[in-house]
Amino acid sequence: MAAPWRSALLMLLAAHAVAFASCSEEEETPEEWVLLHVVQGQIGAGNYSYLRLNHEGKIILKMQSLKGDADLYVSDSTLHPSFDDYELQSVTCGQDVVWIPAHFQRPVGIGIYGHPSHHESEFEMKVYYDRTVEQYPFGEAAYSPDGAEPGQRHRYAPEDTSQEEESVLWTIVISILKLVLEILF
Repeated sequence: MAAPWRSALLMLLAAHAVAFASCSEEEETPEEWVLLHVVQGQIGAGNYSYLRLNHEGKIILKMQSLKGDADLYVSDSTLHPSFDDYELQSVTCGQDVVWIPAHFQRPVGIGIYGHPSHHESEFEMKVYYDRTVEQYPFGEAAYSPDGAEPGQRHRYAPEDTSQEEESVLWTIVISILKLVLEILF
């Protein structure tokens, strides 16, 4: 009877090791991205910290929760975005990434929310400028890659959904591993 538990525990430990190894590797950034800022901070549970982005062009925000769970909300209509009022968001338990399009009005409001599941969250956010130029065959005003009207905003993109699902899956696997380890030790 102990053999099935032992093999299940080994499988969970192996999954945790793979997740840890993939998280600990330094992610490569494309050559077209220029690092503009690195912001580090702490945020209490249920609180917001606000930043203002004035840089023009396509901007990428990559925020890593170093401790706890910090979430990211972005808006060009308010300087104090929240989980009730935002245009873009990333609310994963690990790395949060938001792509801010060039057509967003500046300044852009950035809200960092400390998830209540942790007393305090520490984060590091890297702000990148994307130098790539999108080539449109008939000009930017006449063509939209997803068929939407130019300037139309979306709450989320379909490709973001798979990243969120993957993050949720890893969160569940790690939670199960923690539970098994607590029971055994």
